[in-house]
Amino acid sequence: MTQTTSRLFDELAKLMTDAAGAAQGVRGEFESMMRSQAERILGELDVVQREEFEAVKLMAQKAREENERLEQRIASLETQIGSLATERKTSTTSRPIRR
Repeated sequence: MTQTTSRLFDELAKLMTDAAGAAQGVRGEFESMMRSQAERILGELDVVQREEFEAVKLMAQKAREENERLEQRIASLETQIGSLATERKTSTTSRPIRR
């Protein structure tokens, strides 16, 4: 009787293991199906992919940094122009007029 009970439990354990494996397979199949459906829906909605978004985000950041650099350069050039204009005014007014 013990051998029969042991065999019964072995068969039951094997059955449970097989059921767990089948459930895992069904889960993988379901996830795959849901993923493909989601990709199809997102493709129809014309949603931007993460890689494209990150690329555009990086481009925007570089453009912003370039704008800031150019603003600083313009401010520096305007200061230099203002200094030159002031020097020119000063040098022309303090120079005696020759006739």
